[in-house]
Amino acid sequence: MFFHPKILDSFKDYNRTLFTKDVLAGITVGIVALPLAMAFAIASGLKPEAGIFTAIIAGGIVSLLGGSRVQIGGPAGAFIVIVYGIVERYGVSNLLLATAMSGVFLFLMGIFKLGTLVRFIPIAVIVGFTNGIAVLIGLSQVKEFFGLTIEKMPAQFFQSIHTLYAAADTVNMTALSLACGSLGLIILWKVFQNRLGFLRHIPGTVVAMAAATLITGLFNLPVDTIGSRFGGIPSSLPHFELIPISWGTAQYMVAPALTLALLGAIESLLCARIADGLIHDRHESNQELMAQGIANLVSPFFGGMPATGTIARTVTNIESGGTTPIAGIVHALTLLTVVLFAAPLAKDIPLASLAAILMYVAWNMGEWKKLIDLKQFRLPYRVTIISVFLLTVILDLTIAVEVGLLLAFITFIYRISSLSRCEIADANASPQLSNLAGQIDAYRIYGAIFFGAVKLLENIESKLPSQILILDLKNVIYIDTSGIEAITELAHLCKIRNIKLIICGLDHQPYEMAQRSGFLEALESGCLYPDLASGIAAATY
Repeated sequence: MFFHPKILDSFKDYNRTLFTKDVLAGITVGIVALPLAMAFAIASGLKPEAGIFTAIIAGGIVSLLGGSRVQIGGPAGAFIVIVYGIVERYGVSNLLLATAMSGVFLFLMGIFKLGTLVRFIPIAVIVGFTNGIAVLIGLSQVKEFFGLTIEKMPAQFFQSIHTLYAAADTVNMTALSLACGSLGLIILWKVFQNRLGFLRHIPGTVVAMAAATLITGLFNLPVDTIGSRFGGIPSSLPHFELIPISWGTAQYMVAPALTLALLGAIESLLCARIADGLIHDRHESNQELMAQGIANLVSPFFGGMPATGTIARTVTNIESGGTTPIAGIVHALTLLTVVLFAAPLAKDIPLASLAAILMYVAWNMGEWKKLIDLKQFRLPYRVTIISVFLLTVILDLTIAVEVGLLLAFITFIYRISSLSRCEIADANASPQLSNLAGQIDAYRIYGAIFFGAVKLLENIESKLPSQILILDLKNVIYIDTSGIEAITELAHLCKIRNIKLIICGLDHQPYEMAQRSGFLEALESGCLYPDLASGIAAATY
């Protein structure tokens, strides 16, 4: 079907036990999502409620309409760098516009069934930009982690380094101690989680945030909090507001929106694939893209930020017993309940503690082992992953992905062209050939004849026989338009020199291409044979 959310197939054999598991998993994920949603929003240059509203609205829509049974949607760390750059350069209102536009792009990607194409992005590109984003997230949190006095952090890498260096003498030791304590508690909680009894179900990030908030409130510590910086978070439902749209503004938002859509598609489908492996199910990628598109189109009208599938919260959902989209919907309702009844408690949450949480998220987000142990990979892989990593950190994610895809494309062409080869048929094919060398030559071609391998035919052109040329294409699996054009040129050259060209073993896609291009019609009668033996027999008859 065109639009078929996974939730419609999730209630077969559904019972009270599964419902209870979904509810408990949803509550757990909602608690996990609370500090992350606020931290992601603040790190992106937005108010904390933007992250919470996104987790509520976009998270609920993704679970309700998505193509995965267990995926949890919401704000993600991967968006921090891009969103911060858009906010700094274009402002919050244009971020809302870019987010809504990215939702349209994602929905169109789902309609045109482009979900499977995202899987073709090479792992080297994904590892490169994922690690690059992790570094930038960590860098963006240095200010709050150390309590530095900086009015506004720049979005560019080198300017950020310079700004942090210039403010190095403004370290707030109280904030630094609070951040180190929070980070240490998160790590220790993770290490000893299995020994904590029923407490193991409480995430370390929530424990660290609660402890830091309690200490800050009790001792009135001189550190920045959500209350001092943002005035707290509203204890009411988000209001619907139209986004101001004009073509003069929208044309500048196309590129950022495409970046958000591409990154959102990659993150959500990667997350869904990971979830598939954990629950032994298969998601519907195009349905997931359409759901992500609707979520990103709707949430900006309520002050939300870009959303996608989130790996940490999805894995938490699975480990907590979630089996259907009901868990994701409960997660959104849990956050809504917190906003309505516990918002005033958030004013004492220290930003240093949220910075520690994001530092931990950044560390777990990066695939550092693959980046460090590059010697096990081939040189093209190393070049691609390092290039994408450095370009993501230093320049821009869009440029990094474009360059990464270009390098991967070039590497692929080189590898496929190197697998294509041409051999002269030996005497075993026909003893008569050895006696007629130079008059009748036969070649076997292997692999693909495409624009990266047409040199094979050009080499044959340089040493044509005097009477008959035989080409065995039995082992050719693919011919593109450049390849058939090269064969046509070879046939034309043979005709000019009065050399008979015999084609053997043409089948499947190569045969269809030859037929579609008109090559078979132009080929003289008696020049097409099913195999090399038949072609040689006809040539030597």
